[in-house]
Amino acid sequence: MKPQTRTAEHVILLTNDDGITSPGLLALRTALRELGRTEIFAPDRNWSAASRTRTFHKPLRVDPVPMLDGSVGRATSGTPSDCVSLALLGLLDARPDLIVSGINAGLNLGRDVSYSGTVAAAMEGARSGIPAIAVSYDTLQAPSDDLDYSRAADFVRRLVRFLFARPPLPSGILLNVNVPHVPAGRTLRARLTRLGGEAYSNYLVTGKDPHGREYYWITGDPLTGGTAGEGGTDLDAIAEGFVSITPIHLDMTEYGLLTELRPWEDEPDLAS
Repeated sequence: MKPQTRTAEHVILLTNDDGITSPGLLALRTALRELGRTEIFAPDRNWSAASRTRTFHKPLRVDPVPMLDGSVGRATSGTPSDCVSLALLGLLDARPDLIVSGINAGLNLGRDVSYSGTVAAAMEGARSGIPAIAVSYDTLQAPSDDLDYSRAADFVRRLVRFLFARPPLPSGILLNVNVPHVPAGRTLRARLTRLGGEAYSNYLVTGKDPHGREYYWITGDPLTGGTAGEGGTDLDAIAEGFVSITPIHLDMTEYGLLTELRPWEDEPDLAS
């Protein structure tokens, strides 16, 4: 009998923007460790809404941190994007087959994904040609006594197993995955979606500190409907109780407009 060839173990890099102590990160490792070797590089504090912030003006620190499951992760003093860069630039001894960022506490939907540190970490992987997934969970809809990431993590495990069985995603692509909170016993089903419009409002809170100085606090609230109703968006899917899976391309060029704007090259104000 011909001996079987052992398939090389997958290497999965895990990160987030909520910090290394986040329960969503631990749920990811618990769910994905059966599919390969999981390695954690995560911020030592919360970097929500960090977008693609990078640290170039000072050195970074990386320290081993014991996780609640007995494993060891690496906490960095940098941003989510820094975490991925540190791993890929030499601190991880193997090139990951997949990067998974999350599970974020709160959804990352529509145009607001550009603010997200969770999505930014996945972008850093896609930038390096590594398949990447950003995962967020609707914790706002979950009762405080039912903040369980395990169902979202189980869906991610199924998605990763599905991806590993197929050709890799095209270079420069990441998947933005948002998981709704649904009642126990209800099956999570997914829709392939496009980005919707704004998912959160923005407004300014003003006040005075104890020293009499004015302060300004930029904040916002989830838009109950957002721009759902357009059809086929991530906002629509979540509103209807489906997991949304949105492929995002790092190339933001509007190719359709290039031809229309080409005459600008001959305009006197733009010609040299």
